[in-house]
Amino acid sequence: MFTLVYQNDDFLVINKHPGVSVHKDDNEQALLTEVAKVTGDKQLFLIHRLDKMTSGLLLLGRHQQAASSLSSLFANRTVQKFYLALSAKKPSKKQGTISGDMAKSRRAMWKLLSSKTNPATTQFFSTSGGEGKRLFLCKPYTGKTHQIRVALKSVGSAILGDDIYGGEASDRGYLHAYSLSFTHNGENYQFVEPPALGDMWPDLPSDWQMPWLLNWPKLPHQK
Repeated sequence: MFTLVYQNDDFLVINKHPGVSVHKDDNEQALLTEVAKVTGDKQLFLIHRLDKMTSGLLLLGRHQQAASSLSSLFANRTVQKFYLALSAKKPSKKQGTISGDMAKSRRAMWKLLSSKTNPATTQFFSTSGGEGKRLFLCKPYTGKTHQIRVALKSVGSAILGDDIYGGEASDRGYLHAYSLSFTHNGENYQFVEPPALGDMWPDLPSDWQMPWLLNWPKLPHQK
């Protein structure tokens, strides 16, 4: 269900495996309970969420005070998050910013709107993913449900294995929480975890090893 990446007195970082829910599903053991069995914690606190199909870095608080502090970092958008995604379809643009309000659509889907009252904003770079595929490095500035999945769908590149948004069938959904960067109690933390599960992941470009150092375009409110 997971691999333990890092732990200190305040928090844990795990690499959640694809196909694992962060919540208790029918007839499945809750992820946090399984992690606690390994780490010896009586209770763990979910700081943020990943979709069931999404693998990668997940931050868990080890006590209430740390959980409150870390949750506020996400709420205030001071955590830098980077995701990898793979698509079998070329995007309408190779890099850029995708921004718009999100609204519920049919079934479990969301859709991107042209309005920007409370927009979901995602920046991305892309490169060849081999065999006709496209590899994306995404930087979401907000944390909306299905944000990256909807954003890439909007530029014509539904994620491989994402059957909800029309991605081609595959052995998994190819979205991975690749990197987290934040400051907690005066210390800077930077975690990078390349994807290990999935037959289709290509080698990553060397300049994506430290994604926070890339020349991300400034957003209008940052100028």
